[in-house]
Amino acid sequence: MHVLLINGSPHIDGCINRALEEIKTTLEEEGIDSDIIHIGTKDIRGCISCGKCSELGKCVFDDIVNEVAPKFEQADGIVVGSPVYYASPNGTVISFLDRLFYSSPCDKRLKLGAAVVNCRRGGNTATFDVINKYFSINNMPVVPSTYWNMVHGFTKEDVEKDKEGLQTMRNLARNMSFLIKAIDEQKKKTGLPEIERSEFTCFQDGK
Repeated sequence: MHVLLINGSPHIDGCINRALEEIKTTLEEEGIDSDIIHIGTKDIRGCISCGKCSELGKCVFDDIVNEVAPKFEQADGIVVGSPVYYASPNGTVISFLDRLFYSSPCDKRLKLGAAVVNCRRGGNTATFDVINKYFSINNMPVVPSTYWNMVHGFTKEDVEKDKEGLQTMRNLARNMSFLIKAIDEQKKKTGLPEIERSEFTCFQDGK
């Protein structure tokens, strides 16, 4: 059982990494393996809606998105961490998620997803909301905690003082561990739920 922890901050050892380290430690205490992957300094261009991924099975731009895609396919869950830029995830995170979720052909049903965000003062909940939408449109349960998954601070040392924020990270990790194990057990008994795909709203007939 494995969880990907995505650090979308340009600061490899900053606030987001501190939050993800707290999650990683707690996941490992619960018997769940995890890896922190730092994308925040990578050159990641946005999706251009070329559709080549449907032919290639991967994105036409061969960068870290294609490196992470097979790991995402094998993972039971993913945690995406981003700093707040103008009350939104930073541009690197958006480009990464747009292309990862659109180009990867793997079945994402019941993989777990969680957003983790950091800011000095405001914009956390808007950023949290944007990231969680990638999960909910892909049939991925969003893992809750005892508060929104956020830490406050301008530096890693500030985050150390955010005791409730770090507590929230630990509770998130425990919930993710519990749900991974519960879903795995149920999948072995009954398989995945049936998914309907026959209806597609387009209104082309004008009705």
